[in-house]
Amino acid sequence: MPGILTSELVKEYVLAAGAAVAGIAAAVDFDAAPAGLHPKDVLAECRSVVVLGCPFPKEALTNSIEYTAMRNEMLKHMTALAKTMEKRIKAHGHRAKAVSASGGKTVDGQMLGHISLKHAAQLAGLGVIGRNYLLTSPAYGNFLWLSAVLTDADLAPDKKIENNLCENCNICVEACPSGALDNPAAFGKKACSKFFVIANKKLEIKCYTCRTVCPCRFGF
Repeated sequence: MPGILTSELVKEYVLAAGAAVAGIAAAVDFDAAPAGLHPKDVLAECRSVVVLGCPFPKEALTNSIEYTAMRNEMLKHMTALAKTMEKRIKAHGHRAKAVSASGGKTVDGQMLGHISLKHAAQLAGLGVIGRNYLLTSPAYGNFLWLSAVLTDADLAPDKKIENNLCENCNICVEACPSGALDNPAAFGKKACSKFFVIANKKLEIKCYTCRTVCPCRFGF
């Protein structure tokens, strides 16, 4: 049986698996999560949420086809990393559940993740959620793709980042072609989704303006 599982050891495993960053959040910090989207709704014994992140290649911003293809590859890659970490944590005798970077459940007609990965990343100290509703990390800006592993292991959580990135800035709101960012209290997912189109029987994301116009898109 492997030794005691610590936060430091978990992060070593995450980085060794191929992730660029790792953070840990306490399950008790998710009390504001909507009904059905709390980590304990996925793993009842959850005490810690391990968040994994990898940067998205900026070369994929060349056009919407490249962007969509790379985004799909990143989702697969992050899900695979989470499953690898699930096995490593279970090898220490703990319960663990990988949270896929894609898919989830349908709530009020919308497809949502099993938990909000960007909120998990914020609670795990990997970045802050900006006015564009994207996680923005210090080193990788808003080009960080995420997945997570829930576990009953009692791991020391990371300190959250305190940074008001968007103070006195409204660039993304003004640039958004659909008005999806007009309401600061709620993301206009329906307005944004009209840029997720089916072309040649494949999904193509036609707009990612909120990423590219952000002054902190490459970090802060």
